[in-house]
Amino acid sequence: MYEEELSFAHALADAAAEIALSLFGTDLEVRTKPDRTPVTEADVGIERMIRERLAERFPDDAVLGEEAGHTGDARRTWVVDPIDGTKNFAAGIQIWATLIALLVDERPVLGLAGAPGLGERYAASEGGGATLNGRSIHVSETASVEDALLLGAGESSLLGGPDQAWFVELTTRARRTRGFGDFWAHLLVARGAADVALEPELHVWDYAALVPIVEEAGGRVSTLEGTSLRDGGSMLTTNGRLHDEVLSVIRDGGRAAGAGPRA
Repeated sequence: MYEEELSFAHALADAAAEIALSLFGTDLEVRTKPDRTPVTEADVGIERMIRERLAERFPDDAVLGEEAGHTGDARRTWVVDPIDGTKNFAAGIQIWATLIALLVDERPVLGLAGAPGLGERYAASEGGGATLNGRSIHVSETASVEDALLLGAGESSLLGGPDQAWFVELTTRARRTRGFGDFWAHLLVARGAADVALEPELHVWDYAALVPIVEEAGGRVSTLEGTSLRDGGSMLTTNGRLHDEVLSVIRDGGRAAGAGPRA
């Protein structure tokens, strides 16, 4: 399904990559928005380009972008994060991507993450499977946290507060842990390179494109509370087999909250 839209999303990602790579590694001006997040000319230029092309190809669809907000009123909404990982982009770190999603009745049915700095492009549409650079991807078969690679972001907000006990338990039980954040952590789970990824706070443009890719690869997503994703909420991505176990640790509050030793 959505073959026409996915093909168009690939074309948008090609054009976005041209803009981004022409600016990546240059002396960029980085401004701070009122919400204290950074923005560069790449963010603004890519979103403007995508909006213009969407208006030509799908004029009846609405658009929600990180930089210019929501325009239009329709069942179908394109969601755009022109540069996910702007701080990385500005610092010359290759882990950044243009994220493009299509929502139908607020449900993500198509997602694309173009990461030209890494030479990677992830894509999926409902019922069509997930791919990395055109090749099918699948989540891992890891069946226990003790065997898992866990990727965490936002550690400063998880440590020193009510989330500390379960976060420490998960990270100490896991076979390996790393601090990858933004889009890449969740897509490493989708392609089977990692098993669990978690972040305490994301906006809809941060996660909308990731959901179809993870789910079509066989994975599972929710908030850290186990509920549906929401703007401004958290995100837990797993290979599916580990999801309930991770949620159980979070709900128990970790050993420090009285869960006791685990086998």
